[in-house]
Amino acid sequence: MITASIVLYNSNIKVLIDLIKTLQNSPIINIYLIDNSNRICDYNFNILNKVIYIHNSNNIGYGAGHNIGIKLSIKSNAKFHFVINPDITLESSIIKDLINYIQSDKEIGMVMPQILNFDSTIQYLPKLLPSPLDILKRKFSFLLINKNKFLDKYELRKINPNKTCNVPILSGCFTLFNLEIISQIGFYDERYFMYFEDWDLSRRMHKVSKTIYYPQVNVFHGYESGANKSLKLFKIYIISGIIYFYKWGWFFDKERKLFNNKALNQLSE
Repeated sequence: MITASIVLYNSNIKVLIDLIKTLQNSPIINIYLIDNSNRICDYNFNILNKVIYIHNSNNIGYGAGHNIGIKLSIKSNAKFHFVINPDITLESSIIKDLINYIQSDKEIGMVMPQILNFDSTIQYLPKLLPSPLDILKRKFSFLLINKNKFLDKYELRKINPNKTCNVPILSGCFTLFNLEIISQIGFYDERYFMYFEDWDLSRRMHKVSKTIYYPQVNVFHGYESGANKSLKLFKIYIISGIIYFYKWGWFFDKERKLFNNKALNQLSE
């Protein structure tokens, strides 16, 4: 059984319905819409096939919202679960491709396809585990003399598009999870309201399973980079970053070095 969850917050209804229609034509059985918006949406999603609409009384955050869908999926005995942003566009056949791939190896805990902008340029979302300095350098990369060298390494920009890689960080905008492994390591850490929650979960998955970047298939994502445009979102980003580094280590993190070296070695193979 395959399920999916989409967390909403004042989302574009037309784009969302197009996404739901695509998912309805896939092997996904239940589509959980977790709405963190201030009020219940005027559109009656419950009339749509496969859709289960859940409205929260307040904005509980991205990870906490998806945890509702993941827990319901586990309760329904689903084996695999997609976490999907409401601004994703894809072909329904990609769902089956990713399911076939994750079923081919029981050690895979998490898979992410190649993510593209709507102009078909690549969003470089697979990453190395960051240090605090890496976060600063990424945010202010326009100031770096060796910007391209840093980004090529940190964002793994030299990954062969025909090669799968086991990398420590995958983005949460579109991800397929093995629910058996999620049940072992735990759900999204709800201390993160937004930002870093996907990195945290990806890192925990990477410790016990393969977290695979699978660029043979792709989806389109309306990347907003909100923390670079909104002071409020930037503050949330900073708070989440502090939570992350207090949890995993600021400058002394042996595991970070080990996982990053393994990921980089794949690029030279």
